[in-house]
Amino acid sequence: LEAVFDNWITQTEYHPVLRGNEIKEYYQLLRPQISFPEYPNDAVQYGYFFFFPEGGVYAWTEKDLTEDELKIYRRFTSVLSLTYKRYKDLKDAEVRTKEAVKQATLDRVRAEIASMRTKQDLDRITPLIWNELSILGIPFVRCGVFIMDDAHQQVHTFLSTPDGKALAAFHLDYTVSNLQKMISSWHHRQVYITHWGEKEFGELADTLVKQGSIASRDQYLSTLPPEGIHLHLLPFMQGMLYVGNTIRLQQGDIDLLQSLADAFSTAYARYEDFKKLEAAKQQVDQALVELRQTQQQLVQSEKMASLGELTAGIAHEIQNPLNFVNNFAEVSNELIEEMVEEVKKGNFDDAKAIANDLKQNLEKINHHGKRADGIVKSMLQHSRTSSGQKEPTDINALCDEYLRLSYHGLRAKDKTFNAKFETDFDTTLDKINVIPQDIGRVILNLINNAFYAVTEKRKTNLDGYEPKVLISTKKMGDKVEIKVRDNGSGIPKKVLDKIFQPFFTTKPTGQGTGLGLSLSHDIVKSHGGELKLKTQREAGEKEEGAEFIIQLPKS
Repeated sequence: LEAVFDNWITQTEYHPVLRGNEIKEYYQLLRPQISFPEYPNDAVQYGYFFFFPEGGVYAWTEKDLTEDELKIYRRFTSVLSLTYKRYKDLKDAEVRTKEAVKQATLDRVRAEIASMRTKQDLDRITPLIWNELSILGIPFVRCGVFIMDDAHQQVHTFLSTPDGKALAAFHLDYTVSNLQKMISSWHHRQVYITHWGEKEFGELADTLVKQGSIASRDQYLSTLPPEGIHLHLLPFMQGMLYVGNTIRLQQGDIDLLQSLADAFSTAYARYEDFKKLEAAKQQVDQALVELRQTQQQLVQSEKMASLGELTAGIAHEIQNPLNFVNNFAEVSNELIEEMVEEVKKGNFDDAKAIANDLKQNLEKINHHGKRADGIVKSMLQHSRTSSGQKEPTDINALCDEYLRLSYHGLRAKDKTFNAKFETDFDTTLDKINVIPQDIGRVILNLINNAFYAVTEKRKTNLDGYEPKVLISTKKMGDKVEIKVRDNGSGIPKKVLDKIFQPFFTTKPTGQGTGLGLSLSHDIVKSHGGELKLKTQREAGEKEEGAEFIIQLPKS
């Protein structure tokens, strides 16, 4: 036989000759279970081995073959070689076809499960598996998926009806006795194969009836094959793929099912990732809603805090027109008495002159009353939540009003406070569309900060230091520029980049929320403008200080 193998390796014909008991030894070697007789010494057999790449053809004869007979054998060997090659090609094509079908099935499973987004989508699992098992040609009568939930000690079950439709998903506790071995196999990532008959299915049916997953025990058992079902459970990361059949599946089918389970696992993991992303997105959305609500509350709190600081200033500003109203009212009352006396005397010309004076007094009372009314309205507008509606606004008047309110408010709160303030308004400015209470709050915040800066510097008792705040406006092409400048200590360079960040403040703890400049920056930006900061030395000034610049579009 070694000579046969050696000649097949070299694809060389081999013609051995056996004599006498060599014949018996040869056949005994091929078939040791058969007893062969002794061969006479003169017995002769001629061997002829013809080879092709995959094997060979051989024959033993009792006579030496002629050359023509050898040609027939050689031709037969050649035809057999071509036939075998064709057979191999067909087998390879069949294997490739099966592999292509398998890959197409796995791709469909991955794509379908990866497209699932809700719990309702999971109802498509069992019809999907039913369809793909049919395409793969795997024999089965029932199928489904068990998703293991260690956190809640539950098995989430998705099973098919005998006609391939989805049963309503139900959930079984890990404590159900029939499931113990399956759960253990899943934890060890092992294939679990068992056989269930009417007894086991009946116990499961009773559990399902009790929890309302099926209508009746008989309904569930009516489609059970008499011989029961072999359960084939293939593990994957999140659970087990279930395929039931009346006979046990072959190993090749089980291997194919494991590939299907692995594909299912990958796709289901993406589904779970999507659920986590959705949950995270909902948390982020909720957090964003709460953040916006908090921001609105902070904005309103900041407005009310600034309103509190303005109260004294408002009282001072209101006091002036009220004093005029009271004074002119008293004078008018005296004029009326004089006019009555002149009428009694018949001095009608004098009475008319007094009446004219009285009319002028009433006009002044009306003017100062409107002034007081305007201050109160401004206060209410400042405290009210912004409507978000822009309206034509006189920027010069807005700046002047909040400058005076801030100054008198600080004077009322701190009797020692004193600072020089100046205005440099561009009288050619037209009204621009802004939300007045919002831009007013920005201006007020910058002015308050400026007065705070110069007050803190004055406390250092520098010789010749005079606190000063300047607010100016200017038309800059298609923009309007508002500047608030002080000659305080300025802002350190190391914090310039942080100055507009929320909750950052240069003031001592308890004296600032760190929201004023951040909110001001956001308000100006929402108007399509820009809020910038310069130190006085950067601006080319000799003295220290800070300058905030608001730029707003004119239209």
